[in-house]
Amino acid sequence: MRDGTPLTGDFGQRLRHLRTRAGLSQEALSHAAGVSVRALADMERGRTRGPQRRTVQVLAEALGLDDAEAADLEKSAAVGRPRPRTATVPAAPGTLALPRDIKDFTARGPALAALLELAQDTGSDRPGVSVVTGQPGLGKTAFAVHAAHRLAPHFPDGQFALDLHGMDPEPTTPLHGMDPEPTTPRDALARLLGALGIADAAIPAGTDDRAGLWRSMTGDRRMLLLLDNAVDESQVGPLLPGAGPALTIVTSRHSLAGLESVHRTDLALLRREEAVELLTHIIGPERVRAEAQAARDLADLCGHLPLAVRIAGQRLLSRPHERLGKLVARLAAEGRRLDGLQAGSLRVRAAFALSYRQLPADTRTFLRRAALAAGADFSPETGALLAGLPYDDAVACAEELTDAGLLQSDAAAERYRFHDLLRLYAAEQVAIEDGTEIRDAALDRTTRWMLRRATAAALHFDVEHEGSPPGGAHDGDPEPHGDPDPDGAPAGREEARAWLEAERAQWLAALRRAHETGRHQQVLDTAQAMHWFSDINQHWEQWVEVFQRSAESARLLGSRRDEAIHLNYLAWSYNMCVHDPHNALTSADAALAAARDCGDGLQEGWALGYGAGALHRQGLVPQAQARLRAAADCLASQKSAQARLAELTILNSLGTLLRQAGQPVEALETHRRSERICRAGIPGRTDELIALYHAVARQQIGNDLAALERWSEAEPPLRQALAAFETAQMPAWAGPARLDLGHVLSALGHPEARVTLLAARDDLTGMRSPRQAEAAAALEALSASSALSASEETADAR
Repeated sequence: MRDGTPLTGDFGQRLRHLRTRAGLSQEALSHAAGVSVRALADMERGRTRGPQRRTVQVLAEALGLDDAEAADLEKSAAVGRPRPRTATVPAAPGTLALPRDIKDFTARGPALAALLELAQDTGSDRPGVSVVTGQPGLGKTAFAVHAAHRLAPHFPDGQFALDLHGMDPEPTTPLHGMDPEPTTPRDALARLLGALGIADAAIPAGTDDRAGLWRSMTGDRRMLLLLDNAVDESQVGPLLPGAGPALTIVTSRHSLAGLESVHRTDLALLRREEAVELLTHIIGPERVRAEAQAARDLADLCGHLPLAVRIAGQRLLSRPHERLGKLVARLAAEGRRLDGLQAGSLRVRAAFALSYRQLPADTRTFLRRAALAAGADFSPETGALLAGLPYDDAVACAEELTDAGLLQSDAAAERYRFHDLLRLYAAEQVAIEDGTEIRDAALDRTTRWMLRRATAAALHFDVEHEGSPPGGAHDGDPEPHGDPDPDGAPAGREEARAWLEAERAQWLAALRRAHETGRHQQVLDTAQAMHWFSDINQHWEQWVEVFQRSAESARLLGSRRDEAIHLNYLAWSYNMCVHDPHNALTSADAALAAARDCGDGLQEGWALGYGAGALHRQGLVPQAQARLRAAADCLASQKSAQARLAELTILNSLGTLLRQAGQPVEALETHRRSERICRAGIPGRTDELIALYHAVARQQIGNDLAALERWSEAEPPLRQALAAFETAQMPAWAGPARLDLGHVLSALGHPEARVTLLAARDDLTGMRSPRQAEAAAALEALSASSALSASEETADAR
């Protein structure tokens, strides 16, 4: 005896006692175990005396029975089971009836509407076929069963459902069966024919003959056929009616792309509000309303995956007093999330494992190692490196996984993405199957390649390799020491830019790992190559981390000169990328100290300039001017070409600051000094590069003259600057120059003023420049001025 209940005997009596002991209603146990309330009632009343072993297992798990109690419950169920039917007894018609519908089915409205439209379009010469696909856990079977029940009135000649066991049954599938292998077409046809009333003895022996008989019997029937859990096209093909008004719904984790002329339903994740709606249907609106934000957070942590949301709901349903926030807190820890997403026989991890175990060895390796990739998505190159596979093999694996619904692909960008929960599962498999040593080797291999490629791509923006825009924060710095051209490196600037942007998360993760594992020279090489590229992507806050790590690597390598260089880069990133002048000044002062320690006048000049920028942003204009003057004097004493380029940048910054401070005459003198350096030329630098620096100086000279209201003199240098930027295809520089010219033309009353300002506004809006508002205001002022002039002319005429 246990708890006053016999160890064996009446199954229903024992089940009722165990449910009562657990404090569960029939409805609560139904939800927790995935067994209908009606089925539970029939069991407890003795109408169902011997439920199947799997049903008993899920009930035992939902009731929290220990192994001995579960064995007792199974023994009492076994007593009431009928002996198996022999092969000679014919199958009775209707044995493949649709399973019960799920009463809390949620969303999927457009997909259901499309199936209804397909059902209405079937005819004697066009049997319909719909293939329902998607990743594990999306509820393909639940959707198909729900759709079949909705469509049943349209198919009065019968509705049949058959599980093809394309893999072990998903925990959520209502079409449970215990077949360990996929059902062969021959066996499936025997069951279908038996469901139509054909005796076993009358069923042909061969698959082709069975398929022919099946087609002949279904040719004029308006019937609905649900083929669940198909493995491939060869399994499904012989089962499809050849003619007649039938509709067949096929579910599969694979795309079954070889099936022609079929309707396709590729189920997607639920939207957030749909996931919350499903949760509400399971646990009730009161609990969701009481913790509305926790319900939304729970949906997000479930990744809006129907299986995960259902499991979370079932878990909460079996714990009526547990707060949603408690489960949210548990699932928020990534390492415990998959453990938390299980309720009875429902397990997210198990759903993923079913698909994972059936993959070929290389594809399993690719899937789990790809989980090590950084960022929201990854390229086949990254997957190949992590898996240790040739590129073409990696692409084949990625496509196979996409077809199996385990990855989502962006065909245009050739990139792949995990569902968050599947990524966690794949990462678990790395720990289980690969271990730390293999994992680290994969990451190190990827890090080395990624940083070589990033260095080569970034060099396309270096002034020593291709003409780069002047005036940036990093002009005149030393060349990096990295590999200039690893195999397959981007061939030009546009390709390099696209690669660096797409792989930003990967190469940043690689830089991080190289720093953490002591490969400091590679960190320096990569960061050095990046300094020009960073200048044209100042909105990336990541540059702070890049140059923090490179400055630290330089310190650990004991190179004060490299430390000064990279502390200067760090000061720039604080100033320009995150608008943090306090840390910018701290970094600039540290760079200044390092530069003076090693006697590097070039880096000393840059450090003074960066410090001036930080002081200016703090409103300390006189101090900023003083540092810029000191920087210009320091650089003027240096003889290198790099010092001349740096001096040009500092002079342009000083002149601009003077003009903004109401000192346009001194600003003009400073910019004229910059222009004289350009006209004299700089040995070792191309004419094209110097022409761009000259254009910057001319733009500032034009603005200085405009500040002095010498409008006619201001026009020519601004036109020259604009033409130079347009020739160099530098829209980011041409837009502001066009706006400056528009201001001058407007002041002159020039007929081109409006057209110029309109073009400037469009340019700056397209670049999301902060000066777009200035352009709009200039246009508005011009329009107001024109209207006033027209009014005055009319008055004079009167």
